[in-house]
Amino acid sequence: MQDLNFMYFFGSGYAYLSVMRIDALAKASGVTVHWRPFSVRTLMIEQKNPLRSQKEKLRYIWRDIERRAAQHGVPFVAPPVWPTDPEELANRVGVVAMIEGWCSEYTRASFSSWYLEGKPLGDPDALTHILVGLDKDPEMVLRKAGSDEVCERYASETDFVRGLGGFGSPTFVVGEEVFWGDDRLEEAIAWAAGQHPAQLVKE
Repeated sequence: MQDLNFMYFFGSGYAYLSVMRIDALAKASGVTVHWRPFSVRTLMIEQKNPLRSQKEKLRYIWRDIERRAAQHGVPFVAPPVWPTDPEELANRVGVVAMIEGWCSEYTRASFSSWYLEGKPLGDPDALTHILVGLDKDPEMVLRKAGSDEVCERYASETDFVRGLGGFGSPTFVVGEEVFWGDDRLEEAIAWAAGQHPAQLVKE
């Protein structure tokens, strides 16, 4: 049994599906999940893969997410506001939450606000509403989100994915094994639980 590192970006369409599914799947398999925001936007710019300019691909992505949401019983209203959060504030607040131990709750609330309520990520009013709902002090959290410590940790998390050759969100990491995409979530959990077919050696 190994821990599962859940690497994701607030603003990643497919990450929504994993955010809403991962806890139940991991619990059923006895797997511990570490929620770790990183800047996939930075990596995509470095790799010259600007998704926002690929209109046909984007059209497919939103429809694909709608289909997958229906398949897995995940709520879907409409494609969310995108692109969003140019300052990556929602992600930096996510790093604060990761450091302090309330990242899963914050992430689910943020993706629900984005996908189901149509609120832009990083919007101050939306963030305030989310943080108050989590019994956090918005002013204090937002101040921390702008600190050198949090910005450096965010860059470090991005470096971690970069070092793995990562290129998208969500990415799941178990030891040295890397799985990319929501459609690999079940495989990643199986690997963390030691139950993936590739791990099972016939005697």
